[in-house]
Amino acid sequence: MPETALTPAIRDEIARVGSADIMVGIPSYRNAATIGHVVRAAQAGLVQYFPDLRPVVVNSDGGSADGTQRVVVETEPPDYVERILLVRPRNRLARVSLTYPEVDGVSGKGAALRTLFLIARELGVQALVVVDSDLRSIVPEWIELLAGPILKGGYDFVSPLYARHKWDGTITNTVTYPLTRALYGLRIRQPIGGDFGVSGDLVAAYLERDDWDAEVSRFGIDIWMTTGAVARGFAVCEARLGAKVHDPKDPGADLGPMFRQVVATALRLTALNADRWLDVVGSRPVPAYGFERLADPPPLAVDSLRLLSSFHDGSLALADTWRAMLAPATADEVLSLAAEAGRLVDTADARGGHGAVASHSPESRTEALADLVAGFSFPDELWARVVYDLVITTGTSRMQPHAIAAALAPVYLGRVGSLVVETRRMSADEAEERVEAQARAFERLKPALVERWRAEVGT
Repeated sequence: MPETALTPAIRDEIARVGSADIMVGIPSYRNAATIGHVVRAAQAGLVQYFPDLRPVVVNSDGGSADGTQRVVVETEPPDYVERILLVRPRNRLARVSLTYPEVDGVSGKGAALRTLFLIARELGVQALVVVDSDLRSIVPEWIELLAGPILKGGYDFVSPLYARHKWDGTITNTVTYPLTRALYGLRIRQPIGGDFGVSGDLVAAYLERDDWDAEVSRFGIDIWMTTGAVARGFAVCEARLGAKVHDPKDPGADLGPMFRQVVATALRLTALNADRWLDVVGSRPVPAYGFERLADPPPLAVDSLRLLSSFHDGSLALADTWRAMLAPATADEVLSLAAEAGRLVDTADARGGHGAVASHSPESRTEALADLVAGFSFPDELWARVVYDLVITTGTSRMQPHAIAAALAPVYLGRVGSLVVETRRMSADEAEERVEAQARAFERLKPALVERWRAEVGT
């Protein structure tokens, strides 16, 4: 069990609040520009949709120096809430902002959430809603959508269902969605979405687990939460939240630490929960709560040349490591693709590369860059074999999960580059079908994974 001692200041805040029925938790670090909107939406949602429950908003901050906590403390509910819904309030709306303690010397999103779990347990909440602090699209209804299935329907875990840009959420699209679906048989589309609803019973179960490590204290927390709920048989559903507008990141430039922490956690959990997935066949949808929304996420620029260049460069530095962690045939195909990526990038650079498309708008620039490497394709089944080889490598303990994830990162960038090239002229629905086709490939190849696991790792 990780050591997490709630500070005297946090215990004083718990004593001040006393108890609560529903809690919105907001982990943060340097989010002063966006967290005020999130707090206002949370306050309005609690009062508007759950007037009979005792509410609290808790901000768990990593020691921001930009005034994030001050914004939380000073942010009041929207005018209509104060003038109409809080004229005769049945329950006082409590608001808390605190600096969370590290978990075994590690800080990060997971450490922030662990403090939120401890506070939720101490307050006796029935439902905990967690929302990201950089959200621009959150509205009060999100609180009802994430807490309603728990309080009204008896669910324990509510995962978000977003309308996202076709190139947003690449770790989800390429790793956590297809792997979670194939292993555990549930089509949870956003297993690391960042916004969740969790029952009091599941909060208690999370705090009883003894598999918390440094990656979980950082960005591994979301897949740890989802896998823990699914693998242990808690009731799971999704909530239709509409578009997610936040601070999106170019996968070739911004997602390195997150990728390593998420994938290392996912791989470690496959080994830990083998008895929960070996006999699962096929997959099924999970219930979805809320009205289906038509929404267009904002445009997103992705540099496909950088992605393919990183894939090729990785092959030059990591060829021996890839051969150690992949099956021989898989390694040969990956290295051949990496060489092809390098040739295409060289050709594109000779034709002007980035300079040829510098004046384009973000989305058309992405399309133009992808045109420069048109024809590059990282097949679905090859990618599934790569991920499954790493599951076996983790299970046999030939390499540690964090080392595997670090070495996989350039291959992942090659896979993402392929998807950007292939979907550059596709609609959002068409691009989503590509993600679904990949997930079906993971399911088709699962029997071979199970056979290898039983032969090489054991039951």
